Amino acid sequence: MRVILLGPPGVGKGTQGRRLATERGQALISTGDMLRDAVARQTPLGVQAKKLMDAGSLVPDDVIVGLVRERTLEPDALAGFVLDGFPRTVPQAEALDAMLAERSLKIDAAVLLTAPDEELVRRLSSRWECPECRRVFNTLTAPSKDGRRCDDHPSTELRQRADDTEETVRKRLEVYRNQTAPLVGWYRGQGKLKEVQGTGPLDDVYGALTRAVPD
Repeated sequence: MRVILLGPPGVGKGTQGRRLATERGQALISTGDMLRDAVARQTPLGVQAKKLMDAGSLVPDDVIVGLVRERTLEPDALAGFVLDGFPRTVPQAEALDAMLAERSLKIDAAVLLTAPDEELVRRLSSRWECPECRRVFNTLTAPSKDGRRCDDHPSTELRQRADDTEETVRKRLEVYRNQTAPLVGWYRGQGKLKEVQGTGPLDDVYGALTRAVPD
């Protein structure tokens, strides 16, 4: 099965997607991880993406789609995959459909994880990071041992990333809604959209997710 996870920042796509892919023996394809890996391995597309990112430019759709194409051809993705962070727009979704159709494949479902804005702001603005190792802690769900310093670097004070302040989180949510609303409509029109509440205990959310996309 090939599944797309949609949803706002902080709703739990990465956490739930990783569990779903692992338990089903499929690949979790995160665009962020995919870009970093391609750059590290210096693939042709990775080199191209690095040049663009170093210049402060957005990586264009054709490069992202090319990276997704490469990643979905790897052995762990042949049995199926879970996409997190792609597509973000209708043109990207159209390109993804066309790319898969070349191999007589298709997206089976797009799952929209939802949560109230106030819950998302609460979650994201509770994230703190170690400036040395980049380990992320959450004061609500996964705090460091003393609540102020990194467990792995006890002398290092944790810092909040600029994009995790309340004001910035609210702006990110607004951008998400403006950018993704047409994409939700796109998959709903195809009859592939499933909606799952991203609030409550993690196991309950995962149970709802697996019921929405049975193996």
